[in-house]
Amino acid sequence: MRWFQWLDNGRNREESLDGQGRVSFGAETMQPADKPARVRAHFDSVAGKYDLMNTLFSFGLHYRWKKRSVDLLRLEKGEAVLDVCGGTGDLSRLAVKALGGQGRVMVCDFTRSMLEVGRRKRAESAAGLIDWIQGDAESIPLRDQSVDALMIGFGIRNLTSPRQGAREMHRVLKPGGRLLCLEFSKPVNPVFCRLYDLYSLSVMPLMARLIAGSGLPYTRLAETIRLFPAAGELGRLFQEEGFRRLACLNLTNGIAAAHLVQKVDSG
Repeated sequence: MRWFQWLDNGRNREESLDGQGRVSFGAETMQPADKPARVRAHFDSVAGKYDLMNTLFSFGLHYRWKKRSVDLLRLEKGEAVLDVCGGTGDLSRLAVKALGGQGRVMVCDFTRSMLEVGRRKRAESAAGLIDWIQGDAESIPLRDQSVDALMIGFGIRNLTSPRQGAREMHRVLKPGGRLLCLEFSKPVNPVFCRLYDLYSLSVMPLMARLIAGSGLPYTRLAETIRLFPAAGELGRLFQEEGFRRLACLNLTNGIAAAHLVQKVDSG
């Protein structure tokens, strides 16, 4: 296992979501410069129970969503794969299996505690099949055109500037490289959508208080999901930043969506 650390504390973050130079994290609004520390503190507070709570809240469905998403990426042996906002590395472990151990898989996340949990989880890490990089998805610490495929799972909505993140992903991908973005979306059925809102905004925080001792981080999680653009808008953002759409797969009535896009070869 190789461990790398890279942090960028001085870069200007400029995406505004409220028209007044402020950005949001759930129902909170703040100055762009304050959001990275707020997001990092949030994930530091939940890192130890992150995988358990994801499994409980999704009734285990998140494993199926991740498996179907990585299958959609159609990884080939020998490829270099980057998992941005990779957290504890679920997508990366699936990528290792898809590559048959013949390739390079890297996890990049700027919350060290999440990386530490992931690094300890399973044998793939100990065997040196995954590299763990502490870094920022809005300024990825890799060279231009250095990876064949890129994954981001449930992370783009937490960036200060999702557009800047998309630009960075475009930069590090080789021409023709594929990007898989798995993110929460809006359920298609309106009745199911109302039930899902009730569950995520009321039941999830209650469960979190009973199991983890605090419902606040999970209330914030539910709010970030509710406020983030739906799948179609996210797909348009990728197109505007130099990708072409290959597929969009709705999962469990649209609770989540897997976007597969490809870097346009300008050459």
